[in-house]
Order: sequence, then structure tokens, then C-alpha cells
Amino acid sequence: MTDSKRYVRFFNELTIDDVPLVGGKNASLGEMYRELTPQGVKVPNGFAITAEAYRDMLAAVGAWDALHDAMDDLNPDDMSDLARRGARARSIIYGTPLPDGIRNQMLDAYHALRSEYGEDMSLAIRSSATAEDLPTASFAGQQDTYLNIKGEAEYMDACKRCFASLFTDRAIHYRVDQGFDHFKVALSVGVMKMIRSDLAASGVMFSLDTETGFRDVAFITGAYGLGENVVQGAVDPDEFYVHKPTFEQGHRAVLRRTLGSKKIKMIYAKGRTRESTRNVPTSAEEQARFCISDDEVLKLAEYAIKVEMHYSEKAGYDKPMDMEWAKDGLDGELYMVQARPETVASQKKDTVLEEYELTGKPETTLAEGRAVGGKISTGKARIISDVAHLADFQEGEVLVADTTTPDWEPVMKNAAAIVTNRGGRTCHAAIISRELGIPAVVGAGDATVQIPTGDVVTVSCAEGDVGRVYAGEVPFEVIETDLAGLRRPATEIMINLGNPELAFKTSFLPNDGVGLARMEFIINEYIKAHPMALLHPERIEEADERAEIEHLTRYYDSPAEFFIQRLSEGVGTIAAAFYPRPVVVRMSDFKTNEYASLLGGRWFEPEEDNPMLGFRGASRYAHPAYAEGFSLECAAMQRVRDGMGLTNVKLMIPFCRRVNEGETVLATMAEHGLVRGESGLEIYVMCEIPNNVVQIDAFAKLFDGFSIGSNDLTQLTLGVDRDSEIVAFDFDERDAGVKEMIRLAVEGCRRNERHSGLCGQAPSDYPEMAEFLVELGIDSMSLNPDTVLKTTQHVLAVEKRLGREPRSD
Repeated sequence: MTDSKRYVRFFNELTIDDVPLVGGKNASLGEMYRELTPQGVKVPNGFAITAEAYRDMLAAVGAWDALHDAMDDLNPDDMSDLARRGARARSIIYGTPLPDGIRNQMLDAYHALRSEYGEDMSLAIRSSATAEDLPTASFAGQQDTYLNIKGEAEYMDACKRCFASLFTDRAIHYRVDQGFDHFKVALSVGVMKMIRSDLAASGVMFSLDTETGFRDVAFITGAYGLGENVVQGAVDPDEFYVHKPTFEQGHRAVLRRTLGSKKIKMIYAKGRTRESTRNVPTSAEEQARFCISDDEVLKLAEYAIKVEMHYSEKAGYDKPMDMEWAKDGLDGELYMVQARPETVASQKKDTVLEEYELTGKPETTLAEGRAVGGKISTGKARIISDVAHLADFQEGEVLVADTTTPDWEPVMKNAAAIVTNRGGRTCHAAIISRELGIPAVVGAGDATVQIPTGDVVTVSCAEGDVGRVYAGEVPFEVIETDLAGLRRPATEIMINLGNPELAFKTSFLPNDGVGLARMEFIINEYIKAHPMALLHPERIEEADERAEIEHLTRYYDSPAEFFIQRLSEGVGTIAAAFYPRPVVVRMSDFKTNEYASLLGGRWFEPEEDNPMLGFRGASRYAHPAYAEGFSLECAAMQRVRDGMGLTNVKLMIPFCRRVNEGETVLATMAEHGLVRGESGLEIYVMCEIPNNVVQIDAFAKLFDGFSIGSNDLTQLTLGVDRDSEIVAFDFDERDAGVKEMIRLAVEGCRRNERHSGLCGQAPSDYPEMAEFLVELGIDSMSLNPDTVLKTTQHVLAVEKRLGREPRSD
């Protein structure tokens, strides 16, 4: 070792190519500081103490032999032996003195950084491991981090502790699992100005959706205080999505928001005890509001897009990124404090579709939380209260815990599934379960109380955003489909979808868009209240119902804004998932009895003997009893198209009985800013009443397309109440009369150069109906997701028989 060697590199001297010298974390910080700061991405300044410093420090006193004595002949499966040897190795490294050349350069760098940020500067000191001959190896999360470090003595001590953390139990076990030589891995230390997120918020974000691998969104999570709680899963964070394609077109809108509980926050410890940070409870007010504003979410999305674009251009291929951010409570600015390639969701194969489905009916739900992984697994539950009890865990069990940390990883790899009380979809348990390919339910609240150790449970993450733990063994199946050779039929195959939580996942099915997006599901699940009850709570005679509506809308500017935001988020999520393919959104089509079941609804709906034929669909939209409610629906759709930029949304009017009713609805929509033809807006009508078919030439003058609703059209053609069990035997879409009505509708659309589609159950349930539609030359059919692949293959076979060529796209 010579004094001329440089053991410190400031961020402006580093690039991503310096991984062998300073590790991936420090190389990435240098890359961002050099290349992205000029683009407006804020990165705190700092420096790296190189891996050479670690090696030369140990070589100067001959410590390598002692380390070999400590680590050679390690039995990694003996947790007690591993813990003893790891403690000995850490003691050797921590006790090794720093040579003067290294020490002086470290102090010089510290003073230079303090001259930039002032005497009160506090530091974040992070480990950045690297393998000398394996520069692409990843050691994220295996070594220690120290926050709120002040003064020379704390700084030097924290750096030594980082060096020693190369031999934490989890790091040793990780290297053994990955086949790395302990002595070919070294450690660099990253030193950077501490962002005062203890006074504000911080979190993790990805440039794709972590559950599905859907790449057109930035997924941002955040909570109050320092970021360690989010990373480790100690809190259930707020979550936000931003749609990247429309953002880059200039539309600044948050696609979707989910409020996390955020029950604790990590702040600086006062009094300078040995621990420099501590957790404190958040207030009820903090828990009830988002930790950052919409403007800040959009600024972070801008950062995420710029970071992904930069690293992708550098790599020469699309490179989704995993990033950490922090908001400084003193200057109010947002900073990037880490970026690394995302290595799980981005590696999923596009050509193989794997779907997990429950085939049995669960009897008891023990716990619910955030779903991670999209899979289902069964095993005996094992509650582990702390690290000391990890040895109790048996391979193939379901790990149930309050939360997990990197120390738990040696047993997590043997789990059938993971369930935690705390954490969001970017917490430690979520990240590791994705890497392992097992399902996890995180943020389940009281899972450790509700799930008994030793009982068999089924963990299902295949039902949307909500993950569930069921009692007993619930049967399920795994369906794998190779999409590589599946061609696209001439007939467009679209999808029926109402649940926004399934949108990203469903978009991977081969499809031509969404033929029917049901507004009713979103209103039922995400709004829960009757729109007129939100606008006129004074008409609700029950005080409890009024209080419930007030509670539901308390954090919104108004009850009307609550409805508009929630509906636009739900529809927007579906539209974003399939963008730029068309998404046909049907305006609300509740019957009066269904509307009455919504919160506050019974005070605004008449009682009807046959709601199926009553006050529903288009007849409501301009009627005084519902016109104000319809105006909220229109405002939400205008926000989706104009605010979010999701102009792939087409709107559809249900149950439009007469031509003049259609004219009235279109005029009403225009009054609310939804003008047919403006900004490419197309408005369809459901063709589900015989009069729609009989007068199709007149309706075609008003609307851009027709979607045949085979359920209602069958009901009204055959005179069968489809809700009546006693005459259910007479309800059949395959009846010759119904098929004739469909034929006339398709021909009428062709004659008037209007789009023809069908969105009922018939082609999903009956292959012969799909065949009939293809033979008619219908433009599209919209199917339930579970029948898309089978029906597509059937349609291709029919088209081949008819001599039609598949599409080339």
C-alpha cells in the first residue's frame, strides 16, 4: 500500500462502470449525480470509500489469515455455527486499525463535504459490496446502513461497522447460496449528505408494476419519516401509480392512489444515544392523509422516467429500475438516493402466461392484506415472533410474522408462502417473496393473532390486489399457456372487465382492448354510496347513514370530488392497462333495486315490481331524479380522457329504448363536456332492445358503434325475465329468433358503416355462438378473461375454414 493510492472517489468522479471499485450502490449514485443532476433530478452529494481501502486495511495487519480461520469449514446449515463465526469475523474487521493513508483521505473527504453543507451536516453511511471478479453480482440489502451520523468520530466508527457488516449472518448465507467466495467479495462505503426525510417523507418506487411486470406505469410508495421503515416493511405505505405514456405526452395526473396506514415513522433520536434514529407513532391526522401531494407524486414519476430512460439508453435495452427517494423537510425538495435495476418482474417471460385459479370454495377467511406474487400456495402455518425462533421453522410451512428483515432470509427461502402483519408491496417480505417466486400477503394487520400455528392454510394472491389467507386446503389449479405461436384472428377479440385490480394482469392476454368496462363494479367497490346521496345528504333520513357518508368523504374537497376521483381512478386504471387499445366504458346501468342497495340509495330510488324493465340505463340520465348523478359520471369520464389523456376510452350508453332518448342523452353529455367527435370521442350504444335492431338505421345516425348485449336482447326477444328461476329453462341465446336479431343488427351496422360487437355471455359460454358470430362477420366479440384463449383458438379455426387470413400484427 502506498500513500499515492486514491481510496476516496466523490460522486462526480464515478460512473456505473466503476462497480468493481465502489460497488453497485455507489457507482449508481455517481452515475445519477453526474448524468441526471443536469436533467433536473436532484441527488445529494457524497463520496465512496473504495473496495481497495477495505482490502488494504486488512492486508496492512495481516488480518486475512484470521478471517480464513474464522470462516473456513463453515457449515452454513448450522445457524448457531454460522452466527458464532460471523460474530468472530466482524470482530476481526472492526478491530483492525485504519492505516494513516486511508484514514487521512477519509477525513479529508469528510471535511470537503462538510464545507459544502455546513457544520450541522448529518450523514447517511451505506455499505456497497462488490465482487472483484463478478462486477454484476448483487448484494443489495445484505450489509449495514447508518443514518443521522454526525461528527468525525461517529463517521469513522460507522464506516468501520460497514466494513465489518460484510460478514453479517444474512450476508454470509447469501454468498453461500449464490456460490460466491467470501474472500473475493469486498466492501465499499457510501457517504452522502443525509436528506431530512425524518421531517417529511420517503419511500421506494419502480418504473413498472411490481406484481405483474406491466411496464407502462411508475409505481411509487411512501410513508412519513426516514425510508428504512418502507424498505424493511415496518409500515403499510401510501401507493401511487402514474401512467408513463400519457405523462410523456404532457398529461399530469395521478392514475391511482391507495392510502396506507403509516402507523409509525422513523425520526432522529434526540440526546445522541447509541441509536441515532427511533420510531414514533404517527398521529391519526397523518395516517388519514397521503404523505406527499399529487404534484410531488408527479415530480417523482418524472424522476423515475428519466432514470429508466438514462439507464436503458446506456444498456442498449429497456431497463426497468428500482429506486429510493426522500423528501427533505427543511428545503421541501425531493431527492433520489438510490437506483438499481429491477430484477424480478422485468424478467418475466412475455410468451408464457401462468395463471393460478382457486377451483374450490373457501369456507373461512383468516386474514387479508396486500397481495404479492399472483400465486396460490398451501401449507401448515408457523408463527415466528422473532429471529431467535427461526430455527423452529420447517421447510414447506407458511411463514407468519409481524414483519421480516434480511436476517430472516435463510428460512424464507424454504417457505411455501409468507404472511406479515405490517408492510406494503415494496417491503422486505414482498421483495424476497417475488425473488423466490412464492405468494405473500403483507400488511395483514393481525395475521399473527388470527392464524393458528400448525393449521393448514391456503394463501391466495390470485384474486386481485387483496391477498387472502383461507383456513384449510383449498383446491387450485395452475394454467400455463405458451402465447408465442398464437396468431391474431381477423375478428377482434376484446375483454369484459370491471375490476381495476385485475387490469394490469389481464392486459397480458392476447386481446384487442376492452369491449365492456362495467362502471357498476367500481361504484360498488370503490365508492359504495349512491351519487345522489353524496350530493344531497340532507335527504337521508337516517343519521347513521349520513354519518357514514360523511366519514367516507371526509378527506376529499367535497362528496362530489370523492365520487369523481374514485370513479376516474378505477376507469383510468383499466384504460391505462390496455392503452392505446380501445376501452369501451359503459355508463352506469344499475337497476333501481341495485341502486337502492348503495349507501343512502333507498332514499332516492322508487320501488319497482320489475326493475329489469324499469328506471334504468339511458332513461335515468336526463331525468330529474338522477340528472345530477349522471353529471358526476360525465365529469369522471372527462377527467379520464382530458385530464389523464386516456383518449382510448370510448363511452357506451346502455338500455336506450328510443331514438329521441338517444338524442337527449347525447345532448346532456355534450352539456357536461363530452361531445361526440371532439378529441376523437366515440360514443357507442348497447344494442339490447328489439327497437335498437328495428331502428338501427336511425340509431346509427347518432352513435359510432353498437355492442350487442346478448343477455338483455335474449330476455326481450323471448319475453323471459332472466332473473326468474322458474322460467330459466326458456332463456337461451342460441334460439333462432335471438340469432336472427343478432344477424339483423350486424348487417345493419355494416350497412351504416358502424362498428359491430357483442359483449354478452353467449360467445364465452357457447362455442357455437362464437362460430355463428364469426360467420356473420361481426367486427368484435368481447369475452370474459377466462375464455379468451380458448375462444381465440376456436375463432382462428372457424376463420381458417371460411378462408380468412389471420392478422399480421
